[in-house]
Amino acid sequence: MIATRPLIFALLLPLNGAAQRPASDHGSLVIIMGQEPSTPVPTLLGAKANNDVSDLLFLRLAWPGRGLNPADEKHYEPELARSWTRQDSLTIAFDLDPRATWHDGVPVTSRDVVFSFSRMMDPAIDPQRALLLRFLARVTPEGDHRVVLRFSRVYSLQFFDAVTSVQPLPAHLVDSIPASRFAASEFAKHPVGNGPYRWVRREAGRQLELAAVPGFFLGVPKIDRVVLLVARDPDAQMNLILDGTADALETFPPVSGPPRLRANTPIRLLTMPSLTVSYLLFNQRAYGDRSRPHPILSDVEIRRALTMALDRSPIVRSTYGAYGQVANAPVPLAQWTNRLVTPAFAFDPPGARTLLARRGWADRDGDGIVEKDGVPLALRLNLPPNAARLTMAPQIQEQFRRVGVRLDIVRVDGPVWIERRNKGEFDLDFSAATMDLSPTNVVQSWTCAGRNGSNVGQYCNPVVDSLIEAATFATTATDAQWRAVYAALTRDAPAIFMVAPVTLFALHNRFRNVTLRPESYYHDIWRWSVDPSRRIARDESGGPSR
Repeated sequence: MIATRPLIFALLLPLNGAAQRPASDHGSLVIIMGQEPSTPVPTLLGAKANNDVSDLLFLRLAWPGRGLNPADEKHYEPELARSWTRQDSLTIAFDLDPRATWHDGVPVTSRDVVFSFSRMMDPAIDPQRALLLRFLARVTPEGDHRVVLRFSRVYSLQFFDAVTSVQPLPAHLVDSIPASRFAASEFAKHPVGNGPYRWVRREAGRQLELAAVPGFFLGVPKIDRVVLLVARDPDAQMNLILDGTADALETFPPVSGPPRLRANTPIRLLTMPSLTVSYLLFNQRAYGDRSRPHPILSDVEIRRALTMALDRSPIVRSTYGAYGQVANAPVPLAQWTNRLVTPAFAFDPPGARTLLARRGWADRDGDGIVEKDGVPLALRLNLPPNAARLTMAPQIQEQFRRVGVRLDIVRVDGPVWIERRNKGEFDLDFSAATMDLSPTNVVQSWTCAGRNGSNVGQYCNPVVDSLIEAATFATTATDAQWRAVYAALTRDAPAIFMVAPVTLFALHNRFRNVTLRPESYYHDIWRWSVDPSRRIARDESGGPSR
């Protein structure tokens, strides 16, 4: 089914006049998003689309430099902090840039930073961030423009965790809002940030508009307007980029998409290693009831058998072509530990059948599906409307059938899929995780401590937890420690890791100075500009051309 084209509305705010900015290299950018950025506010993020928009509205203390080892704190790029000082192995002082202001004109101060760290370190408010910040003991102000962070443990990624995990909020606007009411607050509906772009308006289910901040203290953005169109159907997304309605698209079929886009002269393709891994997540608790173990998938030998039943290479090749690699652990291509991952269980259908039989599963009635105590081995796979996963799912279903496992594909809309994930209403879930540059964020989805957050499959092995802690706190080369982590995860088979994709990004060729970062594709938009000789109508009008 082809989705209808999102309605394009006129922007509410007038563009600056020619006398106020050089018109030659300014313009507008229209981005297609498959998810809706409904709450792009720190502590309410969750979905990737929210994170993408939040990175345009809110700054961090600092940002990792390009190609940076995340432990190298000397080469981070200043954002809200203009400088920092390592006082000792547990203490870092940040000096805030006095030019930084919120979009309502109020200066950014240490009060904002201390308040925001306090909120994001609270597991009841933001369990994901709190888990990453669990070794941050306290954050204290020293005057209006200095904050001091004190850690409880020495480890190499203190700086990375501190500056990448927290985007400060304006305390003068939100500290009176109870955390339980924050998502429904006016601030969440109309956020006020401190980044290069400010909120204009949102049309629910259709589009979001942002406007450049003319006096942005780190530099004047030359992309004056950013319009984010919501189009969930892959065909509709392709049509919007091909007919010129939009300028940028990051998600499209990696086999059929590139030839169609290359045939469209104004569009160029950019590629880079991604921080994403897709996998079939096993629910180790009963469907919708986390008080009981899953009657089938809590058995590690069943999970191993299902892994051995899949020949992942042809599935990945048919779906991603040259733009994806088989994954064997929760490790993306853009993360340095990718080279340390050991192969998962080899494709071995006879071995899978042997394991199933050893656990009492056999086809006693000759219908092709194994059963135990009269109950067939039937599982449900929850699937969101994602083109690549929709392509892989039927192939997975067929390969499972060959070893006597029935897989029912349950395709649901994005919000329903997320709701069911969070409630544990699945047997298998076709998941995708966007990771950090640092491998330590495996703690969120693959440890006992993560079960209150993104570890919705409820995987828990204290031995793996201890291995992750050893790798995190190693003071020398950590190759052996991370190799041990991934080997242990492979043995436990908490998921069937399917693919680590390459990022494919389609962009109109009039944009210059384009840089893309795997950790945030749109972070540097404010540094882009438009080739004066290739400007189109919406670069003058501020909106998408029709």
